[in-house]
Amino acid sequence: MDRRTFLRAAGGAGLAGTAATAGCLGFELSQGGVPPVPENRPDAVYHPSHVEGMEMAGMGGGGDYQVAVTYSFPHRFWNVNGESVERTDIQEDDAVHLMTAVWDPDTGQVLPETGLSVEILQGEELVSQEVIYPMLSQPMGFHYGANFPLPGDGTYTVRADVGAVGTRKTGEFRGKFTEPASADVEFEYDESEVNDIEFETLENAGEEGAVDPTSMDMLPSSAAPAVEDLPGEVLGEATSNDAVLVATLLDSPPAGIDEEDSYLAVSARTPYNRMLIPAMALEATLTRGGESAFDGELTATLDPDLSYHYGAVVDGVEAGDELELTPTVWPQTARHEGFETAFGALLGGMPPATISVGD
Repeated sequence: MDRRTFLRAAGGAGLAGTAATAGCLGFELSQGGVPPVPENRPDAVYHPSHVEGMEMAGMGGGGDYQVAVTYSFPHRFWNVNGESVERTDIQEDDAVHLMTAVWDPDTGQVLPETGLSVEILQGEELVSQEVIYPMLSQPMGFHYGANFPLPGDGTYTVRADVGAVGTRKTGEFRGKFTEPASADVEFEYDESEVNDIEFETLENAGEEGAVDPTSMDMLPSSAAPAVEDLPGEVLGEATSNDAVLVATLLDSPPAGIDEEDSYLAVSARTPYNRMLIPAMALEATLTRGGESAFDGELTATLDPDLSYHYGAVVDGVEAGDELELTPTVWPQTARHEGFETAFGALLGGMPPATISVGD
């Protein structure tokens, strides 16, 4: 039975009783009989129904960017557009889920919000072309990804066209990532090798928590800095629909922000593995003695020391202040299973979260 025949026969049949499966059956599972999305999912990060391995296709560089392309089985995922969440299912002719990481080769920092389109060529022939989605997954964190059909085994070129980074940039990132660039990665597709990628269903599917990140020596981590590694004075942290918001205060703004006074930076990350959460809008209200000391938007900013964060200049923070953080736009990234019910994407949105500043 070939893959397409299996798809027609299997439909969406659930195989949740399987503990672990690899090889050809694993590939077929991921195409047509992938375990169903867990019932009664929490409005939080949870263990997905299954996990798969991934393989490196190759790496390339262009302009200020380093690019890597990895692949795995086709995935279902959830797109977020404003407050609309729409599931994208696996199509019959999908062959792989391509995942592209883009980072600064000097610092190893992953770069959200570049905009990324992918062309797949076989020789000079264009096989597929798509603007691919910024995504969050538990194994990989932030990346760009989409499912792609391929006509068969062979050598392909994945051409990643990286857009300029429109996010405010500070420190050593000033003047960088201002121009688009292109990187070509040669990709050898062999369905029999894809069949051997690890596939495992999870017995704790649907329970709050997360699987461990995948480690590849050649890929940088998309984790936010550990709390103890953040510059400045850490004021505390709060949670909004499972997004962890860590606030720190610097004596002065990073280079590139031509203002004086203190700088409030908020690092948004996932629970459990502190993966960066980009592409949201965040406002802050700082209350002191019943009066407002600051009330305004925090600007998404890319900095080599603070990493991707949301920040603004404020007139100091004092012990006893209340810092209220209000997400006004959910993170506009697609989500792999396990993240699609968190960070505003299901019931209740993202309520304000408050940090009480101690002594």
